[in-house]
Amino acid sequence: MTPFTPATPSRPRPFGRALCAMITPFTADGALDPDAAAAHAAALVAGGCDGLVLSGTTGESPTTSDAEKATLLRVVREAVGPDVPLVAGVGTSDTRHTVELSRQAERAGADGLLVVTPYYSRPPQAAVEAHFRRVADAAGLPVMLYDIPGRTGTRVETGTMLRLAEHPRIVAVKDCSQDLLGATRVIAAGGLAYYSGCEELNLPLYAVGGAGYVSTVANVVPGRMRAVLDAFDAGDTAGAARLNGRLAPLTALMMASGLPGTVTAKALLAAGPVREPLQPAGREASDGLREAYGELLAAA
Repeated sequence: MTPFTPATPSRPRPFGRALCAMITPFTADGALDPDAAAAHAAALVAGGCDGLVLSGTTGESPTTSDAEKATLLRVVREAVGPDVPLVAGVGTSDTRHTVELSRQAERAGADGLLVVTPYYSRPPQAAVEAHFRRVADAAGLPVMLYDIPGRTGTRVETGTMLRLAEHPRIVAVKDCSQDLLGATRVIAAGGLAYYSGCEELNLPLYAVGGAGYVSTVANVVPGRMRAVLDAFDAGDTAGAARLNGRLAPLTALMMASGLPGTVTAKALLAAGPVREPLQPAGREASDGLREAYGELLAAA
């Protein structure tokens, strides 16, 4: 299957609109839980997700092995079938390792690659660009750049992004830069499908021509997340804003409470433990999450 879906030239959507940054379920003793992963993936697609991003930040990629990443891809592919785009997180701080993971993901059935800026070493922009080009050249899959300077310490600057857009296999961006102006400039220039990676910017980025989102909160309420874009596409901008506002309390608790989204999503889903150094949500945080979740589901 080809991962590319129908799109207009002004709004390319190589992996669909509504993507979930999927958690990686573990058993009680901390091992990968393939059965739970398959069930969760199938439920997300049935709930409204166009595609899934595996082994990203929410998928606890820093603490899963290469073999676990490949297994996760294979079981999710079997669960959702051949027509759901699967984007594999392959980013590391080591270009050679990232290339190896890219080729492994291609063999395991991925449709695209999520490649984060190399972290900790904080390479200059020329090195960042070279890293992305090296990975894009090494595998035959389309690449989604992952710009999340709050975690990596390095921004993919606008000029770098525009040059990378000229590469035939670099087709998309997951944007967690919190820079609406910079994102708008890249969207206006064309050439890259821009996916919001921060839920509070899903609707603003979509309104200025973004492709959609890659969402952690979608693990919990995939249909509610998608409904915002559906309303906007139907021309009901007031309705889209209203639905987006209803999501805000849960989004704030899941993504801006001081706990990683992986921790808060697993607290709501009871999807097994998180791997250290992460720790599970405490009782007070878990109770607050469940209350906000219940209130959202009860809203008309």
